[in-house]
Amino acid sequence: MKAQTFREMTAEELNLKLNELKQELFNLRFSHATGQLTNPMQMVNCKRDIARIKTILREREIKKA
Repeated sequence: MKAQTFREMTAEELNLKLNELKQELFNLRFSHATGQLTNPMQMVNCKRDIARIKTILREREIKKA
């Protein structure tokens, strides 16, 4: 996803999406370990989305202070 779509979400939505992505990453790692993962770039994209969300949440936290 693009960072702009994450910026349009509220903090609660971002936290929900973050939990979903962490669960997805867990499942992708499990699939990779068992040799069932067809596209390893899915893991990379999932990690990047997690990083984007964490960055946006941190930016908002700093802006409040």
